[in-house]
Amino acid sequence: MFCFLTPHARRLLAAVRAGLACALLGGSVLPNTALAAAPTAPPLSLSEAMARTLARNPALEVFGFRQQALDGRAITANLRPAVSLDAELENFAGTDGTDNTELTVALSSVIELGGKREARSQLVNSERLLLDADRQVAALDLLGEVTRRYVRVLAAAESVTLAGDAMRLALDTLQVVRARVTAGGAPMAEQRRAQATYTGAELRYRLSQQQLLVAERSLAAMWGDLDADFSISGGQLYRIQTIGDFEDYFARALQNPLIIRFASEARVQQSQLRLAQSQTKADVGWALGVRGSSETDSTSLVAGIQLPLFSAARAQGEIQRAHAALGEVTAREERARLNLHTQLYRAFATHKQASLAVSQLRTEIIPVLSRALEETEALYRAGGYRYQEWVAAREELLEARWKLIEEATRGLLAGAELEQLTAAPLVFEATPTSQE
Repeated sequence: MFCFLTPHARRLLAAVRAGLACALLGGSVLPNTALAAAPTAPPLSLSEAMARTLARNPALEVFGFRQQALDGRAITANLRPAVSLDAELENFAGTDGTDNTELTVALSSVIELGGKREARSQLVNSERLLLDADRQVAALDLLGEVTRRYVRVLAAAESVTLAGDAMRLALDTLQVVRARVTAGGAPMAEQRRAQATYTGAELRYRLSQQQLLVAERSLAAMWGDLDADFSISGGQLYRIQTIGDFEDYFARALQNPLIIRFASEARVQQSQLRLAQSQTKADVGWALGVRGSSETDSTSLVAGIQLPLFSAARAQGEIQRAHAALGEVTAREERARLNLHTQLYRAFATHKQASLAVSQLRTEIIPVLSRALEETEALYRAGGYRYQEWVAAREELLEARWKLIEEATRGLLAGAELEQLTAAPLVFEATPTSQE
């Protein structure tokens, strides 16, 4: 796995191994600086990650092409009916030769009735509004995804820190146990168990580093980068803000572009209905031209008119389809509102539960377990506790810290969902700082 790490990660892990080797060989305690990272890349805030995504994510580029397509449709919709040049040659071959030849040249077109051109233009304008709504929904989805990936980077970075702390604790334990074995106060089996625990902690540290690299690459992919040229402090993981009443958030969620989009879609369907209703008025065709006769050596004007019959009856099917499509939009909007309420309440409850868990873990559980570990270690060194009791106290503390990362991640992910559903910032503004 080491061969897949970046140069920066290789230097970091080499430093860790060197420090561990010195501690093991020399019998000294691993200093806190042994796991210190090399100079990092520039810090990246959540707002900057969002700005990069909106500026460079290819998912938003498609809307520019859709806008160009609508511009073209608007030009076509505003066109008046085309004028045709018709030519008709009669009696130019037969028993009489060309003596009776007649040539008619005419212009023809139609007169649109029922406001068809206005209906076409109105349909395109409605589709422009729907396109704007779709663009807002897509941008909101992207911002929600970049927030989730940012939170996962925070969790991965904090996991690396905790895995490093666990490795230090395992090394401290190994040193103490080895000293007791050397003094004859403990069996060799305890040293072997401590050595295995330390090796497992080192492996977990390596895996957590690899997971951090994956999370960073996944975040960078949101704006099209193949490498992660940034750093993010894991300490921001615990910035979970308190939230207010659910009804306030639901009222804000109803202004979500995903819900407002249904109004734009309904306008499109209403325009489709008006266009279908305009087809009940038949277009009047006309023709005007000149006819020349070789038999009489004369010319004359010709005119014609064409009026299709039963246009109203023929348009009923399209009108019925447009009514059904409009009703479908209303039904889907109602279903979306119900789904939104359920989804929002689930995220709201998850956020509150995780916030409570994080608060209790940080202020009550972890401090108590930390003191218990210190007391247990002191008693073990004095011979008052067995090795199993010391290991159990250490594992309880580490498990509580892993649980803290899990709950904080769950809370921020729920906050990201709340933010996406309400289209308003609710989670945190993760501005990197030099110290957390």
